Order: sequence, then structure tokens, then C-alpha cells
Amino acid sequence: MNPLITTDELSDRLGEVTLRDIRWALTDPNHGRATYEAGHIPGAVFVDLDTDLSAPPGPGRHPLPSPAEFAASLGRLGIGPDDEVVVYDDAGNTISTRLWWMLRSIGHEKVRVLDGGYQAWVGEDRVAETGDVAPVPVSYPVRPFTGVAAHTDLAGRPHVDARAADRYRGDIEPVDPKAGHIPGAINLPVGGNLDPDKKLLSASALRDRFESLGDDVVVSCGSGVNACHNALAMVVAGRPMPDVYVGSYSEWSRLGFDVTTGSEP
Repeated sequence: MNPLITTDELSDRLGEVTLRDIRWALTDPNHGRATYEAGHIPGAVFVDLDTDLSAPPGPGRHPLPSPAEFAASLGRLGIGPDDEVVVYDDAGNTISTRLWWMLRSIGHEKVRVLDGGYQAWVGEDRVAETGDVAPVPVSYPVRPFTGVAAHTDLAGRPHVDARAADRYRGDIEPVDPKAGHIPGAINLPVGGNLDPDKKLLSASALRDRFESLGDDVVVSCGSGVNACHNALAMVVAGRPMPDVYVGSYSEWSRLGFDVTTGSEP
């Protein structure tokens, strides 16, 4: 299945797919719910990154829930094991791909990302609705996560940090205890996967972006969210799904490990 779906394709299939809105902002915990209720694609159910797709922080900011907790969340959100799921956000899908990757990680192959996200939808004057959509609870079987890297799995492997360049270099650090990056990680910010309209670049352009990485790649970011966008981009480029270091820099820095500053790995 193509991991992307266009606005035209989604428009033709509203009511057939299981549509989920995963909006979130680092500096505003109310952004997701507020913007969703102000306007969303018809039928979309809101998914909360912090409570539905993450365990409580410690030491990483967005650790994975247990498989049983995730299965319970999926069921509560009305996502069944045979559903074709479509996810989107308002940030170039740098947030919604967390759910895309988590579903793929447990073997749920029928999941796609709306290319361009909510801005593409409303930018084409397509209909939106306000308020809340309550999901109909279902049952989802417990399945283990795969493709998850720990901090002990990084040595000797190509490692891509998805954060913005100024955070990678250590020029700024708005949320984690010290500035810099994990030694050995190269910086390929998620913004480089997108065109000016926040749609994913072509497969050929993405192949060029990642061609020097080699095999057995690990992706990370600040807290295991934006890294999933690099995973999506690599799959669209025709590469294997990389492993995701979910703890990412937030875990690494809180564990007190050495960090590197500057633009070199």
C-alpha cells in the first residue's frame, strides 16, 4: 500500500477510511484539541499525542506505551485491526507520522498519511467541520512493537537526527537538559523532506536525500515523534523502514550521556 494518500483520493473515500487527526505543538499543549475543534476534515477523530500515543515521560518525553496500552488506546479511538487508517496534522505530517509508524510497527499495514495534511485540504476549499467526533469503541488485539531501537543499539549504525539544525548544533535547546546531539548522528531535519506546500518531496528527490546512508539505519529526533517522518520519507524513497530510537535526544540527554555540539557528527 502506498503510504501516502492525496486530498483527491481522500475526498472520494470519506466515510470509507478511518480518519484520525493528530495535531500537536511543542510549546502549546492545547494546540491540538483547540485547532481540531475549530475545524477538521469531516469524520476525523482527534488523537492526543501525549496521552494516546505515549507513556508518561521518563526519561524520554514521549516513550512508547506498552503493547497492551496501545491496543487499548486503538480500541478506544475506534481503530480496528482491519481498518484502513488515514492520519494527518497541520505541521507537514511531522506529528501524525507517529501513529503511522506505531501502526506499521505492530504489523498494521493499512495506514496512510494525507499528503500536505490539513492545510492542503482547506487550501483547496474542501469542506471542514467543527466540534468533536466521538469514536465508536472497538477491540484491537495486543501486538508487540517491532523496529524499536534502544540507546544501546546505536553504536556502529548510520544514525539520522531529524531535529532542526540549530538544536542539532546545540545553538539552542528549548526543552531538554543540555544542548547538542548524540555523538555519531548526522543531521537531516524533517523540513528537508517537504516542498513549500508541506507535501512530501518526490520519491526520486527523497532517494537522493538518503542515498549515502547505507543499511541498518536508525532515526531519532527530540522525543521519538519527528523521527517517524524521516521513516516515512525513507519508505516513500523505496528504502527499508528504519529502526526508530524512540527515547531520542530527550532520553539520551536525561540519562547523562556525552553529547556533541557543532555541525559535525
